[in-house]
Amino acid sequence: MANQMNPADAATTEDVVKVLNDLLENSRDGEYGFRACAEEVDSPQLKQVFQDRSAECGRAAGELVRLVRQFGGTPDDGGTVTGAMHRGWVHVKGSVGADSALSMLEECERGEDAAVARYRKALKADLPADVRAVIQQQAEGAKRNHDQIKQLRDQMRNK
Repeated sequence: MANQMNPADAATTEDVVKVLNDLLENSRDGEYGFRACAEEVDSPQLKQVFQDRSAECGRAAGELVRLVRQFGGTPDDGGTVTGAMHRGWVHVKGSVGADSALSMLEECERGEDAAVARYRKALKADLPADVRAVIQQQAEGAKRNHDQIKQLRDQMRNK
């Protein structure tokens, strides 16, 4: 099997699981964050965008859970404290109507900036080729999410 590692590489296996779990937290932050935005925004178009992005992050999380288990690790079961704070801020902005759509897009862009940075960091790690391929594909998805959110934010600012 391509993912079997030499026993002498045990630290490498632990490192791979650590990278995967970091990205798993990142994906869950995205899933929960986009879902929070979908719950708060009034625009049907933005609601659909946020729901789609949430589902995409959920699929990425599922892939990462499988890889963590494949490498003998225990998948982390939540997002990050920063992600929870981000979601709380989204709910506060939504409840006070703080230019809801624009402010949520700005929050999402900040979250996607962080996600893209985490994927870049992960891709610098020494990873097996099959793991790197999954992470590269997910990194491209995070970049697409970022670009779409940024474009929507720019459109909203220019209205």
